[in-house]
Amino acid sequence: MKISVNSPCPCHSGEKYKNCCFPYHRGVLPSNAQKLMCSRYSAYALGLADYIMATTHPNNPDYTEDKEIWRKSILEFFHNTQFLGLKISEFIDGKEEAFVTFEAMLDHGILKEKSRFLKVEGKWLYVDGEFL
Repeated sequence: MKISVNSPCPCHSGEKYKNCCFPYHRGVLPSNAQKLMCSRYSAYALGLADYIMATTHPNNPDYTEDKEIWRKSILEFFHNTQFLGLKISEFIDGKEEAFVTFEAMLDHGILKEKSRFLKVEGKWLYVDGEFL
């Protein structure tokens, strides 16, 4: 899905996409795990499978070396889901490990998760999460 950079950001921050998640989708590294969390939500909403894969830690259960199968799985989720909102309820920042608790409002319900992120070689990556 393509949107104008002047559109509201899909992460529902209230900012324009160009001032929020767009730079991360174009290669700027998020400075913390909360920004990565928001940019990943936006990437799911926009069908940016390569960004999701690039920001996932190899220890994540969904991680696979078969990128085509993984990409198809992400795109299937994108095509079958409406992304209606994102609410961050807690952010625990750390130097190498961080946690973000969020609610993702989707057309088929609310996904609540406490996500864990690790910083690897200066880059935050999503490792796993606990559903709440």
